[in-house]
Amino acid sequence: MSTKSREVIWGGRVMGAKMRAEGAREEARKAVRAADRAEAEAWSVRMEGFGGPAQPSPTIGQCLNGGLGWLGVECNRCNTRASLPLDAIRRPRDTPLWKLEASLKCRSCRKGRYAPPVHMIKLTERREIKWVHPSEER
Repeated sequence: MSTKSREVIWGGRVMGAKMRAEGAREEARKAVRAADRAEAEAWSVRMEGFGGPAQPSPTIGQCLNGGLGWLGVECNRCNTRASLPLDAIRRPRDTPLWKLEASLKCRSCRKGRYAPPVHMIKLTERREIKWVHPSEER
């Protein structure tokens, strides 16, 4: 006489546990995505409404994971506005946004080697500002 195999005895419980684990992983991914978006939106509102402070800020990866992939900036000198795609910025994904501000420069009012700095305005889901010079109509 033979007995039932371990696959027959425990197979259903193992498959059920795998299914529950996969469901829990998916819920965790959704929760992380929602948390990243909430943090990025809070920082964006703080920057747009109060003009800062820029620290602490979410990382590039958190913004992209939360669905906010565009950073709006404005030149300190000529008030030119532009939207930059975060996925095109060549920095590690764990770089906080406030560290980008020092490396962002205005192209429209560059004089030789000097280019004035820009300040960050807000994060958006899609491109809002193509490139608008202050003399042009917005």
